[in-house]
Amino acid sequence: MRTEQPTTIHLTDYRQPDYLIDETHLTFELFEDHALVHSRLAMRANAAGEGGALPPLVLHGQDLVLQSVALDEQALTADAWQVDDSSLTLQPQAREFELAITTRIEPQNNTALEGLYKSGGMFCTQCEAEGFRKITYYLDRPDVMSRFTTTVMAERGSYPVLLSNGNLIASGEHEGGRHWATWEDPFPKPAYLFALVAGDLYRIDDSFTTMSGREVELRIYVEPENREQCGHAMDSLKRSMRWDEEVYGREYDLDIFMIVAVNDFNMGAMENKGLNIFNSSCVLAHPDTATDMAFQRVEAVVAHEYFHNWSGNRVTCRDWFQLSLKEGFTVFRDAEFSADMNSRTVKRIEDVTFLRANQFAEDAGPMAHPVRPDSYMEISNFYTLTIYEKGAEVVRMLHTLLGAEGFRKGTDLYFERHDGQAVTCDDFIAALEDANEADFTQFKRWYSQAGTPVLQVDGRYDAASSTFQLLCRQSCPATPGQTEKLPFVIPLRLALLDGEGREMPLQLAGETQARGTETVLAVTEAEQLFVFENVREEPLPSLLRGFSAPVKLVYPYSRDDRVFLAMHDPDGFNRWEAAQSLAVDVLQGLIGIHQAGRPLLLDQRLLEVHRAVLKDDSLDPAMVAEILRLPSEAYLVELAEEADVEAIHHVRDWVRRELATALAETMWSRFRQLGDGAGAYRADAESMARRSLRNTLLGYLMLTESSEALSVCVQQFVEAGNMTDRQAALVALVNSPHEQQKHAALEEFAQRWNAYPLVMDQWFSIQAASPLPGGLERVQGLMKHPAFTLRNPNKVRALIGAFANQNLANFHRADGAGYRFVADQIIELNRLNPQIASRMLTPLTRWRKFDEPRQLLMKAELARILASDDLSPDVYEVVSKSLA
Repeated sequence: MRTEQPTTIHLTDYRQPDYLIDETHLTFELFEDHALVHSRLAMRANAAGEGGALPPLVLHGQDLVLQSVALDEQALTADAWQVDDSSLTLQPQAREFELAITTRIEPQNNTALEGLYKSGGMFCTQCEAEGFRKITYYLDRPDVMSRFTTTVMAERGSYPVLLSNGNLIASGEHEGGRHWATWEDPFPKPAYLFALVAGDLYRIDDSFTTMSGREVELRIYVEPENREQCGHAMDSLKRSMRWDEEVYGREYDLDIFMIVAVNDFNMGAMENKGLNIFNSSCVLAHPDTATDMAFQRVEAVVAHEYFHNWSGNRVTCRDWFQLSLKEGFTVFRDAEFSADMNSRTVKRIEDVTFLRANQFAEDAGPMAHPVRPDSYMEISNFYTLTIYEKGAEVVRMLHTLLGAEGFRKGTDLYFERHDGQAVTCDDFIAALEDANEADFTQFKRWYSQAGTPVLQVDGRYDAASSTFQLLCRQSCPATPGQTEKLPFVIPLRLALLDGEGREMPLQLAGETQARGTETVLAVTEAEQLFVFENVREEPLPSLLRGFSAPVKLVYPYSRDDRVFLAMHDPDGFNRWEAAQSLAVDVLQGLIGIHQAGRPLLLDQRLLEVHRAVLKDDSLDPAMVAEILRLPSEAYLVELAEEADVEAIHHVRDWVRRELATALAETMWSRFRQLGDGAGAYRADAESMARRSLRNTLLGYLMLTESSEALSVCVQQFVEAGNMTDRQAALVALVNSPHEQQKHAALEEFAQRWNAYPLVMDQWFSIQAASPLPGGLERVQGLMKHPAFTLRNPNKVRALIGAFANQNLANFHRADGAGYRFVADQIIELNRLNPQIASRMLTPLTRWRKFDEPRQLLMKAELARILASDDLSPDVYEVVSKSLA
């Protein structure tokens, strides 16, 4: 553990590496209590740094035992190098040379899960962002790209499968029952894309024929007991490969593509060239053990990592400040893929819901940073929602401004121009500009300015001149290190609706004819006026369609306006948005009434919107389910100036019960109409939509506490033919007052699925997220369950993460016990796995959102964490910035 205060790294300090590595030859000797890593590096001084004497060669290294160093086959003595906790320094004598190094590491003791470690009985790696330096001394930076040849040696009986990047070129037997395999990756890559796996794994085989007619072997490796759970991942991979060819013209470039499922993994998955290592939760999917949401996640993550083959591997980032170059672009790509595979409207609703409740909160917090950060202490802390989700929104805006054809021209040029290079966000923008003769100079502020812009829009209709004016004002709040913000380019997609809800022709002042019934306005100034002509009646604007920019939109809609849009807007996303904003308005009003001690009364307009969408068979059932789900407590907290957790929870729960009571008859009718899900499970969009609405309705009907609802819920739990329906019934029971049925269901579930770690994670999460009283004590009890361990990131996220992020009523207990519990776990995790510890900190960092007593309690826990011994750089950065 590094105990010194970490230094801050600045984008402005970037300089090219003094040395480059053309060839990397690695040999791993794997044993149960250690591993020996032999590296042979063909190196040269960087021509860009020529002039004068050769500089010292400084290689990154951490937690390594250095055993030998040789320069051009001459062994060096210890006085020829210097070693400290983070580097090896020596002095080359020639501009080109071969450096050979042997290090000793202990993968079995690597609980941080960075570099080479053991997950169960399997050796595996995770090298992004800076894990390779825990394997051997190296230039561990993304702009040093090398061709890798890797030999893995291990005992055959325990590790019959030996994998690395690229194509297998040789294998054989070794003495003492050991064997070896050599893999060669023909494409230069940075060290963060290196991968190795050794274990006793079952292999699922398939193939894919590329658009040029090449046959590619597809393999998924899993532990033998999971072999029946990989079909969906394989199908998702083939769909991803075809989609990338059709939409982006990108063909896979190796002869083999491999996925390995690992139980212990800090992230979701990793796009290592040709050998993608996945968290098992992002590979395994079977109707009996995985929900629809899990099926969709597997499809999305498989696509995301495959798409990285071009947007991240063939073209990678120059430095870690450019992380969104690959991640934001690829998240946009996987979102578009998912939209094409499923319901585009529902996918957009899901993404925007998540963005507004979580990334907007990040923008408003102490860790707020631009999509391209200016500085960081620990790069693992910058795998954030801003980099990924907001970065994807920035790419989406470019797609909106250029159109699909123009965006494709730009990406074609980007891949052609920079294939095999490590580049910057500016290079990406330049390719889009050059391909379309566009100027995105102002647009690039989205990369350099932090915070969520506010777009205030006001409309004025002039009947005499038949004009409708839209006055747009944009602003952005101050964020850490940035007090003044310049205007962004904000694409505002809109339509104007007449009194029947029809889209009106749009003709801007100065145009000779209408440009259709929907348009995208580019808001580029702090204040900007747009005038539409030949508007024959007063319109109602449908603004920010499809959430065309990641902004907070403010327009003086009345509740009646929102009802009209929710009932009539032809744009599916904006119908949902109108219903959502109506619900927010109603909830916020009721929160104020509750705080004043006055009786609550539900606005019947919200009731009527819900009744109308329930009865409208023409609507996508998944979209109806999204409309019926009230804004989350997390989103209501994010919207509040000072969040009153008790009031938010009480009012939201009260409104749900009022809706359930008033609409019970309509809900029962639609519930029965949707059927009981009997028959074979299907993972298609239509079937998932039906299950989504039916289970949403079940949750509401259970709030009526009727005997019929309880009977139906128990029956569904017992007889469900898939995990989606069974889990929905369990959630409804766990959050009900029916103690006997609840405990019986939990016990039966645990007994039936105790051999399935991912299913048990769901069991933990359902209980951890329950807002019923005693939530903290339940979680503390579950910490002692034999299926739980702090050493597994999935378990930590399932129990502690679900409690802190989803169970606001119990986490924010007035006595601060929830804060103390989470802080205790962070202090322990800091010793085991600093990355996971720092990610668990997020709920505590948002102390500014709450009342003064809670602020003091949360800050006290942050201070206690900061004062703990051996604080990792990951945790130190988040805590110190949160308290600053």
